[in-house]
Amino acid sequence: MMSNIPLDLSKVKKEDVDREILRVGMIAELDAVNLYEQMAAMANDKNIKKMLLDIAKEEKTHVGEFQALLLNRDKEQVNELEAGKNEVKKEVGE
Repeated sequence: MMSNIPLDLSKVKKEDVDREILRVGMIAELDAVNLYEQMAAMANDKNIKKMLLDIAKEEKTHVGEFQALLLNRDKEQVNELEAGKNEVKKEVGE
């Protein structure tokens, strides 16, 4: 993502902007998790590796913060997450 919002928020209905901002925040944090974990896998210095993995973990917390806010504002998302969980249980038993 590299600091670009992946959609034009000016084209989003006013009542949907906050939810889309939260989704973009989640995308940014997940992108950061991937970046830090990839860099940690390449790092030679154990302290750099440790620091990168710790930062990645913090980014995962940020994903949860954005998700919590989104779920408070988008009941359809709540229902679809539950449907997804049920589908996984049905299809693969987890």
